[in-house]
Amino acid sequence: MPAWLYSIAVAFVLAAGLSAGQDGKKDAPKTPPKKAPQPALAPVVDVPGLPRVLLIGDSISIGYTLPVREKLKAVANVHRPPTNCGPTTRGVAQLDGWLGDGRWDVIHFNFGLHDLKFVDDKGQNTSPDKGKVQVPVEEYRKNLDALVGRMKKTGAKLIFATTTPVPEKEPARRADADRAYNAAAREVMARHGVAVNDLDAFVRGRKGEGQLPNNVHFTPDGYTALAGQVAAEVRKALGR
Repeated sequence: MPAWLYSIAVAFVLAAGLSAGQDGKKDAPKTPPKKAPQPALAPVVDVPGLPRVLLIGDSISIGYTLPVREKLKAVANVHRPPTNCGPTTRGVAQLDGWLGDGRWDVIHFNFGLHDLKFVDDKGQNTSPDKGKVQVPVEEYRKNLDALVGRMKKTGAKLIFATTTPVPEKEPARRADADRAYNAAAREVMARHGVAVNDLDAFVRGRKGEGQLPNNVHFTPDGYTALAGQVAAEVRKALGR
């Protein structure tokens, strides 16, 4: 084979191999990028000498965690479980892990929006006309009673935050269903002598300002407003 023809053949083979490699890369499945962890769920390094506060709750509490930490900076070390705490059934199953072995001065907690939502047979969110309430109010009451009993053993001062309002047209919940659940929760808290932070009344007093339309969640300004109420109650419990 002439040298010039041999060079062309080698170049062709190399080009074909390179092309195949590139095609293989194109066809290879891409690993989806990892979601950045929510800053509110990141572990907290305690500042020595400051009291320790634990916030327990669902995504509403996740939303106000960071502004509460900011408002209580140099006042308390504010922790929370690294998860959405969901309904009381999850609380009963996982509370010991959330409490850990450390000492708590104040525990501010809420359950409700996940208890009163509607789910299908697989536990997925659905509309009220197609599913069932995840945790009926009487079961909710019993679960809260058990949760409060366990938290009291820590020696911490307890604060229950009432469940914020369910607005009209919220897809997986009935409007104002929070009222019945809050009534049950108040009975439990009164029996145990637990302080109540009435976030439900706070939001209703603002006529829904800061709450997303047809949604149980809040705008950044709404979460900041809730954080002000939470921080104030925690300060009161700490005597500050």
